[in-house]
Amino acid sequence: MSTEKDVLVGTALEEDAAVEPKLRPQSLTEYIGQPKVRENLGVFLAAARNRGEPLDHVLLTGPPGLGKTTLAHLVARELGAGLRMTSG
Repeated sequence: MSTEKDVLVGTALEEDAAVEPKLRPQSLTEYIGQPKVRENLGVFLAAARNRGEPLDHVLLTGPPGLGKTTLAHLVARELGAGLRMTSG
């Protein structure tokens, strides 16, 4: 009764790779959840832009599924910086 597509796999499927970028927020204002974190990051980013300096260090911690990686991508995008993933 189950098909090969129903099997859970640990790697991303090609069809998922095409859809995933459309589901992820493209800016901090599109990010849903973590309102206090989003507000604080917005202040930090605005201050860094106004000073014309890079953002100070930010440490995102917590269990899986909270959006830490998504926030890291958004911070990099907001600052026009690159992001190098080392794990996850």
